[in-house]
Amino acid sequence: MQMDQLLNQLQLTSADTAGLPAFALHLALAAVLATVLGLAYIRFGQALSNRRLFARNFLLLTLTTTLVISIVKSSLTLSLGLVGALSIVRFRAAIKEPEELAYLFLAIGIGLGLGAGQALVTTVALAVILVLIVLRYYVRPRAEAPNLYLTVTAPAAPGLSASAILDVLKTVGATASLKRFDEGPDQVEAAFQVHFPHVGALEKAGQRLRELYAGVRLSCLEDRGLGV
Repeated sequence: MQMDQLLNQLQLTSADTAGLPAFALHLALAAVLATVLGLAYIRFGQALSNRRLFARNFLLLTLTTTLVISIVKSSLTLSLGLVGALSIVRFRAAIKEPEELAYLFLAIGIGLGLGAGQALVTTVALAVILVLIVLRYYVRPRAEAPNLYLTVTAPAAPGLSASAILDVLKTVGATASLKRFDEGPDQVEAAFQVHFPHVGALEKAGQRLRELYAGVRLSCLEDRGLGV
């Protein structure tokens, strides 16, 4: 008897079948909007992390949110069960850039809107937000665009500071702005957005830093590339 009841609950009703085309449409639209959001983040984002790699998460996050909200929106019991299930989830990945968190919330918002059946409102809202992002990118004053992300890691030493590293970069003709500075009892790590005129300037800066501070390690992530 209990097995028959379970099978009846698993069978699609006419209402469920009628809602499948709309659900498929919302899921497809979620994929499109998540892709557009990822492209906007890659082009206009300012985070130091690998934006192209991080943007890959938007598609899965948006589709999953759309699926979950589509399932639980008509059932209070399922909604409560979702809260209980999510309470055991723990995320260990650290979000170091506030911009990354903002885009994740935007991807979740797209999924929430489409899962709730608000396709028009969600699409218009995303369009407005993207227009504002583009305007902010082009309107705000910018210095010479950097072409490299530079991370300097070294054992803690007297005189090693962000200003000292900036002075070394200036001596080789580079312009830099400090993005992150972490100082501990054993190690100092500084992240800069840098414009080097050529590769030789980068090599010269690394040589001078190693002469001044033993154990210095440099990590470079190119944005547009360096010429010779």
